[in-house]
Amino acid sequence: MAGGLKEVRDRIASVKNTQQITKAMKMVSAAKLRRAQQAIQEVRPYANKLNEMLRNILSNLDGDEGGSVFGVERPVKNAVLVIVTSDRGLAGAFNNNISKLAATRIEEGPLADAYNSGNLTIIQIGKKGGDFLVKRYPKATMLRDYSTVIGDTSYENVARVSKYLMDGFEAGTIDHVEVAYSRFRNAAMHFPTIKQFLPVEKVEDEGESTTKADYIFEPSKAELLNYLVPTILQTTFHSYVLDVAAGEHGARMTAMDKATDNADDILRDLKIMYNKARQEVITSELAEIVGGAAALEG
Repeated sequence: MAGGLKEVRDRIASVKNTQQITKAMKMVSAAKLRRAQQAIQEVRPYANKLNEMLRNILSNLDGDEGGSVFGVERPVKNAVLVIVTSDRGLAGAFNNNISKLAATRIEEGPLADAYNSGNLTIIQIGKKGGDFLVKRYPKATMLRDYSTVIGDTSYENVARVSKYLMDGFEAGTIDHVEVAYSRFRNAAMHFPTIKQFLPVEKVEDEGESTTKADYIFEPSKAELLNYLVPTILQTTFHSYVLDVAAGEHGARMTAMDKATDNADDILRDLKIMYNKARQEVITSELAEIVGGAAALEG
């Protein structure tokens, strides 16, 4: 029984050590979440309005001379899926939810056609998503050059990825780009999402009513669009990465909070088990003493 007591004591010590780690990770994630949440909350309204304006402009310029190449639909031969997840785990189902949604998307639509013909490229931002997909879709080309972008979400660093995509689309080596990420709402709520990045979706493609706008371009249309469109696309892509960065910290904070609570439950059960075992030992020792005393008296 003494061996059993030692085993329970060791388990209690181990759970307490683990609980200290989960508490520390929760505090670190909470601190990082505040910064990441502030970043996405500042960027999202700006990015959403710019993206709405971009879709409206390109929709109303459809067929006009001087329009942007980024709004041109063409037959999909080479497609790209960008999957944005975290580098590390211990964030509950956060990364798995994004990866599973991306896997579903690869099996339908233009991404499925490109994959079946061996022309699908998966760009990995964050290690978890790419590691999940590379095993399931061996015919896809995995590009890991930008996997560490999630560790530095500055605009300049993230813009390297969007510039690569836009350059490829403009050159005709990429025909279709979709982004799998998780849209952040708060620490406990984030929604796996797929967005078409290129070509830019027209307003009517999404079932919205639109009216031909009488835009006045100053300076020239071509000059304005050549600057405006890439800038808006880079800002939109930056918001996707910021969403994931905030969601990761929120998911990890929530997961570590639950792990800490679970550790409390385990400790309570172990302490009850320890006290019962200790009482059994004491009872056994008392019985031996009483038995010894009775033998002496006899």
